[in-house]
Amino acid sequence: MIHIRSCRGLEELEACVQLQVDVWGYADGDVIPRRVFLVAQKIGGQVLGAFDTAKAGAARQGDAASMVGFALALPGVKTSSGQPVSYLHSHMLAVREGYRDTGIGRRLKLAQREDALERGIARMEWTFDPLEIKNAHLNLHRLGAIVRRYEPNFYGSSSSRLQGGLPTDRLVAEWWMDAPRVHSRLRPQTAEMPNEAVQGEAEQGATVEVEVPAAISQWKADAGTRDQAAAVQTRNREQLQQAFAQGLAIVDYRLDADGSGRFVLAPWSEP
Repeated sequence: MIHIRSCRGLEELEACVQLQVDVWGYADGDVIPRRVFLVAQKIGGQVLGAFDTAKAGAARQGDAASMVGFALALPGVKTSSGQPVSYLHSHMLAVREGYRDTGIGRRLKLAQREDALERGIARMEWTFDPLEIKNAHLNLHRLGAIVRRYEPNFYGSSSSRLQGGLPTDRLVAEWWMDAPRVHSRLRPQTAEMPNEAVQGEAEQGATVEVEVPAAISQWKADAGTRDQAAAVQTRNREQLQQAFAQGLAIVDYRLDADGSGRFVLAPWSEP
C-alpha cells in the first residue's frame, strides 16, 4: 500500500535528495540539497512523500527506507489587479522506477491540491518538458492544468540523462485548483475522458494542435537520432510560442493510437 503524507525529519528529507539522483541521474550541481527541502517546509511550501508501507517502517506508515516518490513545492507571490496573490510553485516530483505508471504521480499532485486548498491557496504552477508525453497527458488532460508560457532552455544545461543533452525547454503549467474545469477532470466518471471530448474552452473557438512523436524519448536517448529530437523541439517551440503570442492557451492533450501526443490550443480565460 502506498501512503502519502508530509515528510518528517531529516532522514526523510535526505531520502528526497537521493531519489533525485536515482530518478534523473543528476550530478551534484543539479541536486536540490536537504536544506532547501527543510526551508520549503518552514516557509509555507510542501514536501510530500509517497511511502510503500509494505517495506521497512510499515508500522510507522512510512520512513526514509520506504520512500518511493516525493513532491516539492515552494511558496510564491504574484500580482493580480494590483494585489498580491499567493500561489505554490511545484518545483519537483519524482517517482522511483518500478512504481511508475501506477498513479503515484497523480496522487502526489492531488495531495498537493488538497493541502493548498485547505490553506486558501487556489493556484499552483510548475514547469514540465514539452517532449515528455506521459507528463503532458497527466498535467493537461487528467489534472486540468493549462499553459500560456514557453520558457526556452529554462534551467540551462542539465546533467539529467532524461534530457538527452537537449536545451531544457519548459512549459509553465497553471493549475487553477478550484476551477470548474479542474473539478470536472477530477471526478471519477470523467477521469479518463475520451480524446474526442475537448470540452469548454476548445468549443469556443478554432483549435490548434501541435504533435509530439511517439518515438521522441528514444530519439533523445540515442546519440544517432538526437538531431531528430532537436528538430521536433525547435519546431514545436516555434509553433507553441506563436500560438501563445496570438492569445491561445494549451487546454488539453490528446493521445493518438500510435502513442504520439498532441497539444490542443484554444482561447481561454482565467477563472
